[in-house]
Amino acid sequence: MQELTQAPTETAFVQDPYPFYDRARATGPLFRWTDYGMACATTHEAVSLVLRDRRMGREAPVEHAAEIPDHLSAFYACEAHSMLELEPPAHTRLRGLVLRAFTSRRVNALAPEIEALCHRLIDGFPQGPFDLLDTYARQVPVIVIARLMGLPESRADDLLAWSNAMVGMYQAGRTRTMEDAAEMATQAFCDFLAVYIADKRRSPGDDLISELIAAEEKGEKLTTEELVSTCILLLNAGHEATVHSLGNAVKTLLEQDHREIDAPCIEELLRLDPPLHMFTRWVYEDLEILGHRFARGDRIACLLGAANRDPAAYIDPHRFDPRREGPAHLGFGAGIHFCVGAPLARLEMRIALTSLMRHCPDLKLAEPPRYADLYHFHGLEKLTVRAF
Repeated sequence: MQELTQAPTETAFVQDPYPFYDRARATGPLFRWTDYGMACATTHEAVSLVLRDRRMGREAPVEHAAEIPDHLSAFYACEAHSMLELEPPAHTRLRGLVLRAFTSRRVNALAPEIEALCHRLIDGFPQGPFDLLDTYARQVPVIVIARLMGLPESRADDLLAWSNAMVGMYQAGRTRTMEDAAEMATQAFCDFLAVYIADKRRSPGDDLISELIAAEEKGEKLTTEELVSTCILLLNAGHEATVHSLGNAVKTLLEQDHREIDAPCIEELLRLDPPLHMFTRWVYEDLEILGHRFARGDRIACLLGAANRDPAAYIDPHRFDPRREGPAHLGFGAGIHFCVGAPLARLEMRIALTSLMRHCPDLKLAEPPRYADLYHFHGLEKLTVRAF
C-alpha cells in the first residue's frame, strides 16, 4: 500500500482535511499514514468492513497493551471500564445493561425539554456578533445530558471543562500538560460522580443514573467503577461530538442558505462534515483485507470523514444535498461499537437546528468560521454570527 505524509496539526489540513482524503483514497482503499505509523481505510466499503469485522476491535491484544504511566493512572483506570474500549464478552454485558436504561422512550421523552431549553437560550442571544458555540451549541448538549442523568445544571461548566480535558487525550499533538489536565479532570469527574451514584443508590429518582443502577440482566449489574466510567463516557460523548455536529451543521446551513430541517437533512449534515474523523481498530489475527495482509497486533485507522465523502458511495460527495440518496453515513460508526447515543444526538440536532432557524430567520455569519486544531475530532474554534 502507498505511504503518504500529512501532519494532522498543519493549518491547511485542520481547516480542510478533505483534499488529503481524496488524494489518499485515489491510491486505493487503504494507505499507510506515516505520521501515525498505521494503515488507514478511506473508502466507504473499506471503513464499513473494518468496523464490522470481529477479527478486529478496540481492545489491545494483551501482548500489545501499553504500559500505563503513573501520571495517567486515574485516566486509564477509568478507561478500563469503558464499553468503548472493550470487546465481547465484557462489551456485550456493559452495552446490554446500558441499553436497558438508555431507552428510546427515555430519549424521546426529552423532546419538550430540549425545545424549551433551545427557546430559552435563543431568547438570551445578544445584539451584535456573538459566538454561537458558547451561547448555544455547547450549552444544549451539556444541559440535556446533565438533566437526563439527574445531575445539577449548575455544574455544567465543570462537566464541560472535565470533558474537554479528558478528550484532549485523543488529539494529535498531545502534550504532557494536556495529559496532566486529563488526569486531574478524571480524578475530579470520578469523585463528583461517585457522590451522586451513592446518593442515588440510597434515593433513586427518575433519571438515567438511577436506571443504570437498577439495570439488571441475568443477575448482572453494573459495578460502581463501571457506573462511573459509563457515566463519564455518556457525558463526554453525549455533548463533545454533538457540539461539533451542531457547529459544523450551522456553518453549512448558513453558507448554503438552507433553513429547512428534517431527518434527511440531519443525516446529510452528519455525512458531509462529521465531528469524529478517525476511529482505530486492533487486528486480532492474521488476515487479509482488500488485498492487503495484516498481522495480529497491527492497527488500522478508519477515516470516517473520508468514507463519508467517497465518490463510489455518493454522487458529487463534496456537495451539500439534503435530499441525497446513498448508503447510511458512518458518522456514528458501525458494528457493535455503533454510537449508543446516536438517537439522542439526532434528536438534539433536529430540535436545536429547527428552533434556531425558525426563531432566527436573519441569522448570518459575522466572520468566516475556523476549525479548531482537534484532530481526530473535527469541529469549529468559534462560530461568530449575528441573529438580529
